[in-house]
Amino acid sequence: MVSGEPPAGAGWHTGTSCLVDAVSRDDVDIVLNAVVGAAGLEATLAALRAGKRVALANKETLVVAGEVVMAAARDGNGSLVPVDSEHSAILQCLAGRRASDVRRLVITASGGPFRTWPSERIASATVADALNHPTWRMGNKISIDSATLANKALEVIEAHHLFGIPYERIDVVVHPQSIVHSFVEFVDGSMLAQLGVPSMELPILYALTHPERLPDNGVPRFDPVAAGTLDFEPVRHADFPALGLGIGAGKRGGAAPAVFNAANEEAVAAFLAGTLTFGQIAERIAHALDDLSDRPGDTLEALLAVDAEARRHVLSRLSC
Repeated sequence: MVSGEPPAGAGWHTGTSCLVDAVSRDDVDIVLNAVVGAAGLEATLAALRAGKRVALANKETLVVAGEVVMAAARDGNGSLVPVDSEHSAILQCLAGRRASDVRRLVITASGGPFRTWPSERIASATVADALNHPTWRMGNKISIDSATLANKALEVIEAHHLFGIPYERIDVVVHPQSIVHSFVEFVDGSMLAQLGVPSMELPILYALTHPERLPDNGVPRFDPVAAGTLDFEPVRHADFPALGLGIGAGKRGGAAPAVFNAANEEAVAAFLAGTLTFGQIAERIAHALDDLSDRPGDTLEALLAVDAEARRHVLSRLSC
């Protein structure tokens, strides 16, 4: 329902509890979680504990509570299959290989709308500028995350938990065409990549059918001749500090990734509302990490508490 009260007997429900109820039903086998932000966490945990396959498009689930989520999957005999194109690519390249066979994961980034902007111009970018993604058409929050490269930090943390690869062996490279979705480098020097048109149709389909493949599915086919030249560039870390802040939070562990995620969500919301500048998004994240990263993060309750505290931290400083 968009507004007003649901009609009597209609069975409409809202809030986290209805998501948990839905994913726990006996007649549900696969749960596609595309809820934006940390709000998707409890539904993921409930589905995994109920033994479901979770096709995960909600990367914040693993960022906020990666260890808790992976434990829920083990304990409940549930499974996680990534929907993000980057992690779907890694899954397909690994094809059952052991983590010990992998030397490095390389996650590609489009570079966002500010890839070619000079440093002095980025900090004052407008909301319209940041939402003008050159490749993908996404919701507002993820579009801003792409512009700051915070989205790649979330993906690095997610890849660490999904594939068991240390942070030191996960790299990010800018690839503006968004044709190569990720690389996997193996210990013998071989490197595999998964390529495809910049569309979410194939990653979503593969998450639902994994490990099988559905032929004649209508997914757009990739034409290498039409694609032409593929470019790869280093990340401009100094101009996009949110990436380093997020990866650093992942390496620190504990409550730090939850702080990063919550602070980023609130800072992005404030930017979209016009109460923060683009350059202040990373500043607010950094302040929250400095003040809150040492909070307890070993239980779900502790992580939810620090999530709320990080949000208050950002909101309390909007007038500063």
